[in-house]
Amino acid sequence: MDKALGSTIVVQSYKHDERLHRIWAKATIIDRTNEQIILANKRTKVIEANGRFWYTKEPSVTWFFKDQWFNVIGIIRPAGIYFYCNIASPYVIDDEALKYIDYDLDIKVNKDFTYKLLDRKEYRRNLEQMQYSTRLQSVIEAAKSTLIEWIEARQGPFTGGLVDQLYNRYKIMHD
Repeated sequence: MDKALGSTIVVQSYKHDERLHRIWAKATIIDRTNEQIILANKRTKVIEANGRFWYTKEPSVTWFFKDQWFNVIGIIRPAGIYFYCNIASPYVIDDEALKYIDYDLDIKVNKDFTYKLLDRKEYRRNLEQMQYSTRLQSVIEAAKSTLIEWIEARQGPFTGGLVDQLYNRYKIMHD
């Protein structure tokens, strides 16, 4: 599926065993290159695998990559930009949605760029239960290292002012 800039798309997150994890009902495509797709949303319905749902509280800009094993959410809060990063497979798009596999480990980045690795217990549990291969574990570790390098170097999504610039593009598309 080749959707145009400004169009909306559903986002679906899965686990390694192909179970649906979470669905974002709607996000707007605000940029797209051969390497990535960038989406934005505000007050989007998020549906959990168990059917419960909630709405995002803050506007956000999300980067999905074709060749990187992570995605990055820039969250716009009154106090500044925060980031939530998922170690995850590169995305694919079909007629239904943009899809990726969530590999449990997350990195939360504060507005001062201090960061914390989250969900290590969940990762270890799923690693055993779903039998992540040695190769997959290496890919996940490499993705974590690359992501930390990007955070520390303030590159890619972490470039100063980029989240605000892209969110302004989203607002213009919705005026």
